[in-house]
Amino acid sequence: MATPCSGRDKICIVWDLRSHQTLRTIPVFESVEAAVLLPEELAPKLGVKSTGLYFLTAGSQGTLRVWEAASGQCVHTQQQLPGPGRELTHCTLVRAAGLLLTVTADHNLLLYKAHSLKLQKQFAGYSEEVLDVRFLGPEDSHIVVASNSPCLKVFELQTSACQILHGHTDIVLALDVFRKGWLFASCAKDQSIRIWRMNKTGEVTCVAQGSGHTHSVGTICCSRLKETFLVTGSQDCTVKLWPVPKALLSKSTASDGGPVLLQAQATQRCHDKDINSVAVAPNDKLLATGSQDRTAKLWSLPQCQLLGVFSGHRRGLWCVQFSPMDQVLATASADGTVKLWALQDFSCLKTFEGHDASVLKVAFVSRGTQLLSSGSDGLVKLWTIKNNECIRTLDAHHDKVWGLHCSRLDDRALTGASDSCVILWKDVTEMEQAEEQAKREEQVVKQQELDNLLQEKRYLRALGLAISLDRPHTVLTVIQAIRKDPEALEKLEATVLRLRRDQKEALLRFCVTWNTNSRHCHEAQAVLGVLLRHEAPEELLAYEGVQSSLEALLPYTERHFQRLSRTLQAATFLDFLWHNMKLPTLPAAPSAL
Repeated sequence: MATPCSGRDKICIVWDLRSHQTLRTIPVFESVEAAVLLPEELAPKLGVKSTGLYFLTAGSQGTLRVWEAASGQCVHTQQQLPGPGRELTHCTLVRAAGLLLTVTADHNLLLYKAHSLKLQKQFAGYSEEVLDVRFLGPEDSHIVVASNSPCLKVFELQTSACQILHGHTDIVLALDVFRKGWLFASCAKDQSIRIWRMNKTGEVTCVAQGSGHTHSVGTICCSRLKETFLVTGSQDCTVKLWPVPKALLSKSTASDGGPVLLQAQATQRCHDKDINSVAVAPNDKLLATGSQDRTAKLWSLPQCQLLGVFSGHRRGLWCVQFSPMDQVLATASADGTVKLWALQDFSCLKTFEGHDASVLKVAFVSRGTQLLSSGSDGLVKLWTIKNNECIRTLDAHHDKVWGLHCSRLDDRALTGASDSCVILWKDVTEMEQAEEQAKREEQVVKQQELDNLLQEKRYLRALGLAISLDRPHTVLTVIQAIRKDPEALEKLEATVLRLRRDQKEALLRFCVTWNTNSRHCHEAQAVLGVLLRHEAPEELLAYEGVQSSLEALLPYTERHFQRLSRTLQAATFLDFLWHNMKLPTLPAAPSAL
């Protein structure tokens, strides 16, 4: 019996388990993290024809290799291109399922079929800092995530199935998607760009790549009207225009020959500092750039001629976006503001202030009537452009929100942040409006029913209905109607005592509100009198929130009684004066003779 042992010294040693002697030392030319002894039935399926001992190694090259122990020869190598983060740190055989489980250096789990070493399933691990996110597919069925890694992760939203895309050799910084959703582009610190295509089954492959920038490519934008070009911006302060080969637009184009090489059609130096954002207008005729030099600029396409400069931000710009409906440009800046600019005269139309730190992304939603912004404060804000109002603040991330993208129908939004989280948001505006409308209609029906019950003097039902509306003033109206009855005290006691405990608790809370107003304190004291006379102390103390209610009732009650005492004293004094200051009755005048 023999078994292989491996290590980071780039060799594997085959040991005889009976004699504890070395049988063979095999150089594998890589740091080996795991060696797996293959069962006899698996070796023939991997193309091995002779019998004997075979083992599989996984290590720094990121590929699985099968070795023959007797000869020390590599008899099978997995067909896979190595890349950063793909180094294998662990490997184990799941014999019952016929699978090999491997772990990569960037914390991903890969499942391979043991008989062919073909990838079956991928599990994405820790994402680190999420730098950009995009919806994919004509129906936005997938999302692509760029994290602090050269790899891209594509998830199917319905099943969370993941694909890990390799190609870039340094961290991917930005993403964008073409109009139809099948093609998307990426740019990275490796100074290159890549175009990827997703087929109808959801599989993604790299179909084109290009290079030419001299520094990191930090932003990329695809053409909007037609899938004809893309634009990139870099730390080298230049913008490049890249035509898209027509061959890539056919989904049936084979990619066996490798990615097509892209050539830049135009290069323009646009700013004096890093270009952080580029945006193409909906008609593909205009280009906007935003830079660390605190300005945004407008250019004509495809000549890249300067049309104007937008100046006004106090710090660098992180994002520029064209409105889908109007001739307006939105800019997001490190000064914590979002500004809207007119394309005709380059004037600032509006300024949105609300973020406590840099605004990193901005996007138009609701057919250009609203804005979504995300910042380094971890907040996502929804703004109404017409009145400059922030109508919603979404606080779910704990760090900088670098990625922000909206679906085609504007019914969902996607955010990714430095807290390693990707969050899918759903627009519930219509749902909330429908619920609000239904609530208003229900309130109207209940109010009408309440009026009918008061008219019929069905006070118990009326009081219960008023309490269910959770409106103290409405309940006060019912109490006032009961006290107007000639038999007020008996009616009030009978009605209050027949309420459920939760209704009595609500009534006590309402009394706190009424008691703060001298005009309504009589109703509050009448209800309190009923509860104190007829409820046992231990029952009252068991009421929810009774302590805070009593603390709020005491000072106002004392004030009301002091006022009544002063009024009583004044009335007694006036009565005393009246009785002691009556004028004496004058004698009758003598009658004339």
